[in-house]
Amino acid sequence: MKLAQPFYRLPLAFDAARLREEVAQFAEQEWQRHPTGYNGNSAIRLISVEGGENDAFAGPMQPTPALARCPYIAQVLASFGVVWSRSRLMRLAAGAVVPKHCDLNYHWMHRLRIHIPVLTSAAVHFTCGGVTVNMAAGEAWTFDNWRPHEVRNGSPRERIHLVADTCGDADFWAMLNGAADFRSPPQAVKSFAWQPGVAAKPLCERHNVSIVMPPSEVEQLVSDLLSDLAPPADPWQASAVTRFTALGVSLAREWRTLWSLYADGLEGWPHYARLREQVQAELQRLPQNLPLASNGANAGEVFTARVLVYLFYPPQSNASNTLDLDRTLSAPAPAAGKPRARVERPIFIVAAPRSGSTLLFETLAQAKDLWTLGGEAHWLVENFEQLRPLAEGVDSNRLTAAHATEQIQQKMLEVLAAGLRDRQETGYDGSAVRWLEKTPKNALRVPFFKTLFPDARFIHLWRDPRENLASIIEAWHSGGWVTYPQLPGWQGPWSLLLPPGWQAMQGRPLEEVAAFQWARTNSILLDDLAVLPASDSICLSYKSLLANPAAAMQKLCAFAGVEVDAGLINYLARPLPLARHTLQAPARDKWRKHQAAIESVMPRLLPLVDSLEASSNKNGSSFYALPSQVNRP
Repeated sequence: MKLAQPFYRLPLAFDAARLREEVAQFAEQEWQRHPTGYNGNSAIRLISVEGGENDAFAGPMQPTPALARCPYIAQVLASFGVVWSRSRLMRLAAGAVVPKHCDLNYHWMHRLRIHIPVLTSAAVHFTCGGVTVNMAAGEAWTFDNWRPHEVRNGSPRERIHLVADTCGDADFWAMLNGAADFRSPPQAVKSFAWQPGVAAKPLCERHNVSIVMPPSEVEQLVSDLLSDLAPPADPWQASAVTRFTALGVSLAREWRTLWSLYADGLEGWPHYARLREQVQAELQRLPQNLPLASNGANAGEVFTARVLVYLFYPPQSNASNTLDLDRTLSAPAPAAGKPRARVERPIFIVAAPRSGSTLLFETLAQAKDLWTLGGEAHWLVENFEQLRPLAEGVDSNRLTAAHATEQIQQKMLEVLAAGLRDRQETGYDGSAVRWLEKTPKNALRVPFFKTLFPDARFIHLWRDPRENLASIIEAWHSGGWVTYPQLPGWQGPWSLLLPPGWQAMQGRPLEEVAAFQWARTNSILLDDLAVLPASDSICLSYKSLLANPAAAMQKLCAFAGVEVDAGLINYLARPLPLARHTLQAPARDKWRKHQAAIESVMPRLLPLVDSLEASSNKNGSSFYALPSQVNRP
């Protein structure tokens, strides 16, 4: 949170000896690695989402079993009289550092962090905004974590702090505003002694994100960000600032328009998801070096972390959100006349992530007969709690015929009726339509969708693994494709789709994770599609699509039974535009940036490449023949 000065020392004192006694009970194996992976940083979680072993920001906060073992720490937290969010014991090993950084997440817009040192020494230095302090055991401090800050433990022993996040209340803020002189000890310190036998219950956040962010908050976040843009250094940067500003203002206005139609109603979800995808795509086209005046952070990164991630936060991101599709499944049948889409022969583009499926989707969507939800619709499946990873019988994005029920089908058709649009953005009119869908996770759900829609058709797109793995690696590095912020037993967030067997990738190099995602997805696709009638699927390579888009569309439209009309012909007469999810401009041999890592995993992928080439050539579907789609070493 932005504060008027770097540090505040609160007029409070706690029993450092009792704190040390409670901390000492934890065995070494109970300390968990810091989610950022900083060396020498570990933690004991005290308050977390649903009291679990996670570092999530969103969801109802509850005490963990570890806090139940620390009655004095519970008393300390309760003594503030505020509502707590994430709270932990944070340990910094001897000689370790927390590198300089700024906290940019939405969580920090309205929350600050209280530090109460438990084990420390004069050689532990906390620096914020260029000011360095030493916090003594039993004291209480907070700081402006929007400013660049770092911690260095220069002592030969570990440092442990009790840290807890809160929005505060009126009394807390009155106390904080009276603690302006952090360099001198407070005049009137209130001490809180250990009270044996008192079972304190700190207040914990129950609500911290909205499924659909209210437009007033969108406007506040956008305005705060735009007002902090650093003055442009040259005309080129001035143009970028103008475009960035226009994007933020446009988002706020469009969001309010949608809100006035749908509020947070289920029928509005596809529209909110589509608008966010459009803004994300436009943001990726802007220069990535627009700094903020206050802390030098990248404006695009802040826009993503503080605004875009939490604009639309449906239940697949927040498992405890109360507005949930599965709640409606057990409700009485919808009233007569509630629209459900009439879908015939839907077309699913299925591919490993970063295979070029967005380009194919955006091109094929120009056909007049096809209707879409505007882009990837991860929420369409994962809004059903029983279909999310880690639900009973679901350990990944893999779904089979056993997961498909009539209730899910009917609810899905209701959502489609609210969200389907044709290429002119005309809303669904109740007639029978062809639905075109492209979401990478659906590559692991062919049997599920074939059961829901028995006349479905599938287009299997695959890409040269060298190019595909490089793009997957870049997506992981960018942080913009996080699908699961935390998974049990996995250190850090998970990006892109989650194939079966992901647990075995823990601790493996990123190139092996990328190879696993590519290979597991394509292998499952080949197996699933092989049992369908030959007329239900077609396979092609991304290289074929790029080499001759017009021929590709002719072939695919013939397969799907879709007319190639003048609109699609005119679209194909020009070079295909960059897909909305393009991370970096295309360049020949761009994959060589990661060549050494990729070459180390290539040998094990070559047999699968042979199978994909054979599938592409089957029934003449390789309409752009090449001597070899992938050059062998």
